[in-house]
This record gives sequence, structure tokens and C-alpha cells, in this order.
Amino acid sequence: MRISLRKLVFGCVLVAGVTYGITLVRGAHSIAVFQEKRKQIDQLERENEQLHKDIAGKQKHLDDLGDPQMMKLEIEKKLKLAEPGSKQFILQDGTPSDGAAAGTAADRTAR
Repeated sequence: MRISLRKLVFGCVLVAGVTYGITLVRGAHSIAVFQEKRKQIDQLERENEQLHKDIAGKQKHLDDLGDPQMMKLEIEKKLKLAEPGSKQFILQDGTPSDGAAAGTAADRTAR
């Protein structure tokens, strides 16, 4: 039984194609690995975009600090300082209780 050269070449090409297909699906450069790498790239691009926005905001803040008035306000805010003669207001979080608001209204009507 003699195998023709054409059948032998066809068989080799078929085996090579099947081997390539298996490697493509299961190997180190498979489709699943490619998709995972694509997800990582997308995530890193989003993080990079967010970092660029943060950098732009901080650069604007630095540019604003070039103004002496803004620099003064920032120093007062960070160090919690006040100039002599300036007024400071202390604000508390929350809303006043109903009794305090009613007492205030009663005081106004009594005047």
C-alpha cells in the first residue's frame, strides 16, 4: 500500500493546523490570555486618565497659590492661624434642636 505524496502533505498540513489551533486555544499566547491582558490594559488606561485629572487639578491649585492672597488663605487654613483683629466663626455640624428653634422664635415675638 503506497501513500501518495499529496496525501502525505495534506496529512502534515492537517496535523500542523490542529496543533496550531490547540496552541492558540490553550497556550501562553491563547485567546483567554489575550482577553485578560486587554482587560488589564483598559483598567490601567482608566487609572492613567484619572491620575492625569488629579495632576491637572493639583497643578491648578499650585498655580493658584502663586497669588499672594490665595497663599495667605491656604496658610491660614492649613495652620489654623488668624491675623490680629480678624473674626473667626466656629460652625458646628448638625441642625439645632426643635426646642432651641422654638425658644428663639418665642424670644423674637416677646420683643
